[in-house]
Amino acid sequence: MNSSVCRRPFPLLLGLVILATTLSGCDESSDASSRVNGSVHVPAGRAAGPAETVNGGIDIDADAAVTSASTVNGRIALGAKATGDSLTTVNGDINVGTGARVSGKLDSVNGGIVLGDGAHVGGSLENVNGSIRLSAARVDGGITTVNGNIDIRGDSHVEQGIHVQKVDHGLIHFDTHVPRIVIGPGATVSGELRFEREVTLYISDRATVGTVTGATAIPFSGDSPPN
Repeated sequence: MNSSVCRRPFPLLLGLVILATTLSGCDESSDASSRVNGSVHVPAGRAAGPAETVNGGIDIDADAAVTSASTVNGRIALGAKATGDSLTTVNGDINVGTGARVSGKLDSVNGGIVLGDGAHVGGSLENVNGSIRLSAARVDGGITTVNGNIDIRGDSHVEQGIHVQKVDHGLIHFDTHVPRIVIGPGATVSGELRFEREVTLYISDRATVGTVTGATAIPFSGDSPPN
């Protein structure tokens, strides 16, 4: 991810504008996995391919497969034990079900990211605004956000650390929210936990983490930190 926050969303936006242009004549297509306006549903048993829309959500059934899933205005839901190469949205949440697998990255600008038990992401989790929550999941490519809370629980394992980027107040407006970062009991975050802005960082006395830079950890015992 580009270290400059003000530039980060625009390659994604440009790519999805190109997608909108490409799909502009596809609303009447018999291929229900590619359209401009409306939701996309991918059932199990269909050969893996892209699922694309501009204004609408994407629902991928349990045990189904896609190569990529991308939308501008809408959520993406990957069902239990489903598979994909990458999931990308601008305005919407991304939910990855129990035991699902994504070989590449998950990317949302304005939306939360949730990984269920046993989910595995081979790339990174990236967003600007929105909470990121893991429950006994694995992420191989690290987690990056600007303004989002991060909650890592259960037997979760994050490789390549956590990066909370600084806010560029000159070009993008953010509120005064201070991200809350929780590394819960049993969780492991390998690599550097790097914070370029103020955060509230809670780390369980039963968690394993790498080097913390830019924040002072608040240790806690029990299942959850104080509210």
